[in-house]
Amino acid sequence: MNHEELLYAYAVTRDDGAPGADGLETLTGVAGEPVRPVRHLGLTTLVGPVPAAGFDEAALRASLEDITWLEKTARAHQRVIDAVSAGGACVLPLRLATVYRDETGVRRMLADRHAQLGAALDRLDGCVEWGVKIHAIGSAAQAPAATATATGSRSGTGPPAPRAAMSGRDYLRSRSAARHADEEEARREDEAARGIHAALTALAEQTRIYPPRQGPLAGPSGRNVLNAAYLVRRESGGRFTSAVAGLADQVSEDGVRLELTGPWAPYSFAGQATTGQPTTGHPTTGQPTAGEEVP
Repeated sequence: MNHEELLYAYAVTRDDGAPGADGLETLTGVAGEPVRPVRHLGLTTLVGPVPAAGFDEAALRASLEDITWLEKTARAHQRVIDAVSAGGACVLPLRLATVYRDETGVRRMLADRHAQLGAALDRLDGCVEWGVKIHAIGSAAQAPAATATATGSRSGTGPPAPRAAMSGRDYLRSRSAARHADEEEARREDEAARGIHAALTALAEQTRIYPPRQGPLAGPSGRNVLNAAYLVRRESGGRFTSAVAGLADQVSEDGVRLELTGPWAPYSFAGQATTGQPTTGHPTTGQPTAGEEVP
């Protein structure tokens, strides 16, 4: 291997589920590089050679501050994982920007984590991940406050009469009523989210709740009440998506909107085996996190 190159690692799977070199010949990675398998002890890591100048520690530290780079890299990273998992293989996604110096380092990782990786593959085999976000967008039934204008004559012509000034007591009452209405609406939205999560949890093998997305990440969809991932058997996918659609219809008049994404490889449920901590930087949460460089 060229000493000016590193190996970018995408995912781990079993040898019997990994595509061969022929199956990867058209697949390219984060740097447009060809992806290839590195096999050891019955496990396979999908890797691609990337330039050290762009993926060594210093370069990654700078790149991870660049949102455009993060988005582009995350999409390419996901594309490789999706291509491998599309055939039905159980795939353990590695964290974004997980880089090794050479194949020896990749094989060392497979040996050191062999028991964890094998257990995770057994546990996740036949499962996919679905993401559900619940957004509170305000009650559709809530009408804007009516406004009335007094007229200066019986015929309705002439300038409007001046409004009477609101007293301090009336102002405080108005503010209190508005605050109470907002609190009641938020309570209903949170209660609806808890009910939806409970119903979907009953259909899933495991669940993971992420912090609600806020600020620019939340987008124009309103307050993010729930941001969750659900591990579901492949054969139960139709039942799960039908349940989401039914729940979305039930709460539509309450100002709550559901967003469903997937199916994905089990990003949220493979992290402890592959990195020692939960995996992020995937389509469910949209929160990219750097990987690690292994000597």
